[in-house]
Amino acid sequence: MGAGWVAGVTRARALRTRCLGAEGTGQVAASGELDDALRYLAATPYRHDVNPGVTPAEAQRAVSAALLWHLRVLAGWQPATGADAVRALAAGFEISNTEHHLSELAAVPRQLGTERLDPPPYRLGALAIAWTRLARTRSPSELRTVLAASAWGDPGGDSPAAIATGMRVSAAVRLAAAVPDAARWAAARLALLFGREVFVVGRRMPDVSARRAARLLGVRAVGAGSYADFRQALPAIAGWLLEDIEEAADLWRAEARWWGAVERDGRELLRRARFGPQPVVGAVALLSADAWRTRGALELAARGGGPGDWPREVLDAPG
Repeated sequence: MGAGWVAGVTRARALRTRCLGAEGTGQVAASGELDDALRYLAATPYRHDVNPGVTPAEAQRAVSAALLWHLRVLAGWQPATGADAVRALAAGFEISNTEHHLSELAAVPRQLGTERLDPPPYRLGALAIAWTRLARTRSPSELRTVLAASAWGDPGGDSPAAIATGMRVSAAVRLAAAVPDAARWAAARLALLFGREVFVVGRRMPDVSARRAARLLGVRAVGAGSYADFRQALPAIAGWLLEDIEEAADLWRAEARWWGAVERDGRELLRRARFGPQPVVGAVALLSADAWRTRGALELAARGGGPGDWPREVLDAPG
């Protein structure tokens, strides 16, 4: 047991106080209007940049930014192995930055001195994987080249869809390899992504991403010609998420189930007495699930809220 793990796990357990929990997010969801919800959040760990008057999207992004800050603080207290785990778990923020960067490239020619379009990129700090290089790219093809030379790997195309999907597949595969305690989450999330892309959107996944996905989902599942065959071929580590979802059109139901599993597993991991990566992974899971629920609660408040509306389908987290 190293001193680094003692400090890292102690910080991980302390960060649990940054969660609103079911009661707090219920209060946000029950607010009669968005500004009421924002006034409530102003006295919570999500208080930064949630002043009344911001839009729902701005408020939700502020919640995500608060989560990222907590993860950066947590990573800073970890030994190298723990910091690597947090970085792998936080990969969705770099994916989000890259997607917004691609939108900018499509909207305006990238030139020196050109102002960045809103929203600004998430400040990743030590959690960045290749963002410093990605942010300097001036075209989708150049961005693909930088991805291919980094830990992300080649997404198999330079369209926004190919890059977004390729990065998510890569993130899931790397997470399962780097953080064994999160392998179940990574595989199930990848199954949901693949099912949506192929059997709901009807978009063929680039070959390189399909081969990468097969590392977690298996060759039979990735090569399936129908959603029924895909679901049947999934390995247990991924198939649990879709076990009673018989139609691809109902895959939306898996989102909340996935977050519920992450939260339950995270609570158990954080409860472990040992000093090592498990409580750290658990803390990231709980913080992330709480932020996801808070973003959804803000969406409900913006629609008029009400206790009877909670829980229900809410928005996805980055990654």
